[in-house]
Amino acid sequence: MQDVLALEGAVMLGSRLKRLAERLQGGAERIAADCGLPTQPSQMPLLTALYRQGPMTVGDAVQALGISQPAVTRILSRLVEMGLVETSRDVRDQRSKTISLTLAGSGAMELAETVLWPRLRAAVAEVCDAPALLALIAAAESALADEPLDQRPRGGLAIRRFTDQLADAFYQINAEWIEDMYQLEHTDIDVLKHPRERIIEPGGDILFVEDPKLGVIGACALLKTGDRQFELTKMGVLDKARGKKAGEFLLEAIIARADALGCDRLYLLSNAKSEAAVHLYEKLGFRHDAQIMAEFGSRYERCNVAMLYRH
Repeated sequence: MQDVLALEGAVMLGSRLKRLAERLQGGAERIAADCGLPTQPSQMPLLTALYRQGPMTVGDAVQALGISQPAVTRILSRLVEMGLVETSRDVRDQRSKTISLTLAGSGAMELAETVLWPRLRAAVAEVCDAPALLALIAAAESALADEPLDQRPRGGLAIRRFTDQLADAFYQINAEWIEDMYQLEHTDIDVLKHPRERIIEPGGDILFVEDPKLGVIGACALLKTGDRQFELTKMGVLDKARGKKAGEFLLEAIIARADALGCDRLYLLSNAKSEAAVHLYEKLGFRHDAQIMAEFGSRYERCNVAMLYRH
């Protein structure tokens, strides 16, 4: 059976890292038991922080470990039960609780440093290039600290599906670029004014890209023109959103949507005057195709570029 997490790539990165962590921690737990340590892998970060940095408050531990306070509190409670950690009140502030290793806790950490960690380092070194992996993890953690995943890509761009409330935006976005560079043709007006009837109901779709500050800034449609065949059409991004790479983000999404619709033949019609757009199409896998030009090029007077998507 195929590995679903591996097949989906980056969209399953969190789940795949969690699976990897479970495998690493499972092995580390068995090695720890063999070394005579009673601890769980999830408890070692707090023990290590206390071993390296000395007594600290729960708040200090939260900052040192980068995990939530409830998680630290749960781990602390278990370690106190095991007799490895003790708590005391700060004489200067009775509201502040200080946590520290007990004598048994210090002994456990000395055993870990002497017996467990060398074995773990050697085991991990056989599995992967640990320094390189740790550098990648550090870079990802730093990037997420600067800007969380939900505020990405590029400031929080998001894909929205078509609704009748967005029909006017579909018209305005496309009318802007067509009138700026060309002239609205009858075919344009018919599709732009009747998106549900001309695109959605026949089996196509329309996607929009939304910026959290600017609102809906781009649109792109899939027009069904045959069995498992779609034309990528009416793709545009408002001038005020230039530079955000919203077009590339939207194009990637519409290609994925075509695949989800069972598309075997995805093509588009354009004009060499739209140089930036044509370059983007080429970048994401479209190739100039004479057969597409012969079959569909006459739909628009301005058409002198026809492209077919190559998977």
